[in-house]
Amino acid sequence: MKHMRILPVACLVAAMLSACAAPPPAPSATAAPAAGQKDLLDIIQERGVMRVSTDANYAPQSYFDEKTKTWTGFDIDVAYEVGRRLGVKVEFVTPDWSAITAGNWAGRWDVSIGSMTITPERQKVLDFTPPYYYTAAQFGARADLKDAIQDLSALEGRVVCVGESTVYEEYLKGTLQMEGEVVPPPKNVKVAMVKTDLECIQSMQAGRKDYDAVLTAANVLADAIKKGAPVVTVGPTVFADRIGISIDKAAQPNAKFLAALSKIVEDMHADGTLSALSKKHYDGFDLTKLTK
Repeated sequence: MKHMRILPVACLVAAMLSACAAPPPAPSATAAPAAGQKDLLDIIQERGVMRVSTDANYAPQSYFDEKTKTWTGFDIDVAYEVGRRLGVKVEFVTPDWSAITAGNWAGRWDVSIGSMTITPERQKVLDFTPPYYYTAAQFGARADLKDAIQDLSALEGRVVCVGESTVYEEYLKGTLQMEGEVVPPPKNVKVAMVKTDLECIQSMQAGRKDYDAVLTAANVLADAIKKGAPVVTVGPTVFADRIGISIDKAAQPNAKFLAALSKIVEDMHADGTLSALSKKHYDGFDLTKLTK
């Protein structure tokens, strides 16, 4: 195939999501507070501010616009809406992704609204709400390699760039635990890790040839291609992502906070808020429903 057709993000994820229509995981149970001990929700509401971990370089989910000096993106808007419904202001902090997924946040931030895939391994240290949106993992190759890399088998022995501590890293290393169908990874791939997978694409855009391909979310890849990044999609999506809001299990007690966040996610699905925000940031596509 000499010319690769770039599909809309909704088409990229549909095939994987249609095979993974199991119900979302229920929020994890947490210990009840001792007498006189405040739940994290009470602390946040008394403070009047919810501290949200985010990424300053992960468009279209989240990024800091240097021109306007404002936070922008789907996750940013979701965070602001969650804060509004809790009756608090929102502040953003930008720890490394590996620190967020590791848990034991030590109160440095209250919640992650940062496109985190729900996995059994992460559920050991983090509590999750039901998913607030869904996407799928997609390979992209440098455009100058589009004739040489036309399917997943052509990635064998190639250098593939991923963000550190991501499900994409786990997938390539063969350690991913994921609900639903997972396409086997290409063999003998050389994994190159950077802070976020968007940096892989930006490196390609800068003309560097450190990496042959990238593995990232289908919507991230589609957004980059739309903006002119010299990248082409390769093969089908390889697994589906269920994305949840997460809080630190170590921040006990937090049962009220988790319940409040889960209720807000359910309400935002029901009243169309999440759907509207998805369409706003993803070219009119609704990524908030698991395709049947």
